[in-house]
Amino acid sequence: MYNHPQKAKEFTKDISKLKWHNQALWYVREKRDKSTKEIDEFEELRESASKIKSHTLEYLGYYLNEFEKNAKANGIEVLWAKDGDEHNSLVEMILRQHSVKKVVKSKSMLTEECGLNPYLEDRGITITDTDLGERIVQLASQHPSHIVLPAIHLKKEDVSDIFHKHLNSEANNTDPTYLTQVARADLRAKFLEAEATISGVNFALAKEGGFVVCTNEGNADMGTSLAPIHIASMGIEKLIPSAKELSVFTSILARSATGQAITTYTTHFIKPMPNKKIYIIIVDNKRAEMIGSKNQEALKCIRCGACMNSCPVYRRSGGHSYQYTIPGPIGSLLASTKDNNNYASLPFACSLCASCDNVCPVKIELHNQLYTNRVEAIEHHNYKTKKQILSIIAYIMSRPKLYRAMMSIYRVVVPKLPKSILYNRYNIWGKTRENPTIAKESFEMIYKRRKREKH
Repeated sequence: MYNHPQKAKEFTKDISKLKWHNQALWYVREKRDKSTKEIDEFEELRESASKIKSHTLEYLGYYLNEFEKNAKANGIEVLWAKDGDEHNSLVEMILRQHSVKKVVKSKSMLTEECGLNPYLEDRGITITDTDLGERIVQLASQHPSHIVLPAIHLKKEDVSDIFHKHLNSEANNTDPTYLTQVARADLRAKFLEAEATISGVNFALAKEGGFVVCTNEGNADMGTSLAPIHIASMGIEKLIPSAKELSVFTSILARSATGQAITTYTTHFIKPMPNKKIYIIIVDNKRAEMIGSKNQEALKCIRCGACMNSCPVYRRSGGHSYQYTIPGPIGSLLASTKDNNNYASLPFACSLCASCDNVCPVKIELHNQLYTNRVEAIEHHNYKTKKQILSIIAYIMSRPKLYRAMMSIYRVVVPKLPKSILYNRYNIWGKTRENPTIAKESFEMIYKRRKREKH
């Protein structure tokens, strides 16, 4: 069983890094808020996006068949994979057919989910991530800690050390422009050498039989323009009915992710160019099991990362603490839905503040579903200490007189206690928090006093 609290504890040892990580992500959240207010109809777009996704999932079988038929008519070769292993085998088969030894890949969380990179590397095929953040974590032998900002857990000093070790850059040169140019020179050579390119899919258009890839760096366009073979990996939930609905999603995706009006590159792939081939691998990997279940809503996710930028737990525990391909609230839901044994701790990585719900562009009720998975985890696992604490709290709060008495004692005693009692190594909450100033009167006390004064 994976242990989120333990991994989070490791991340929070460095208080300065914790604070920086929290502030960096909240800055992105603030950009999102500002950007969404620039269009009056943003809430209507959220509602429309949610309904489109719900409709597509309800008729997913129909739209998958329509997409396959139209994609094949366009000259795209369509393959199906039931899980990550089959996906990887299909990718290898395509590459072997074309004698490919060098591959470039743009950002794709599905290929991360399937473990494609190590699979190909173990079989003698060189694969290079071309998104800058993905390239950084690849060189560092790490996994992305965020689905949009994969290297957000690393500072420029860390990147400088990684590039010096792997790309022979100047030691201790932390200038972002310099480091970007080093990465650009390295990646340009990889693009020119590549015999095939792999991408993800942001949206698949059933009626047109094509798909859309959204990026900010142009790396996906560079790879697909130069290499003769393009393999696109697509989860079954990426479908929408047609290009008619696409504008709704392109209006909300970048605003929710990074606060941009739109991604820098929104590229449509409808049919292969002359002398080139496009393959699309449609992957299930337990997604179909979620359809019709209480957690079907999670399949509406468009991978913007807004819930992570807003989540107080994610911002203060880091993406790697989740030990799942997709971290944060949506990752906690997906992981615990697919495997509530190994990921039983993830539904508890939530304050139930519903901040994720408020920013989700497709209006997934993440906190309610995480609460449901939390209840199931408590029922099926031996959370003895948690159950004891909750039972004590329930006992006190279900007895108004006892609750009022304890609050009265708390109000009088706690302010007089020396700080050494409140803030010590046994009180982990006190490491980064101050006890709030306690009001002399509770709301109930004020209400009763004013009621007496009135009469």
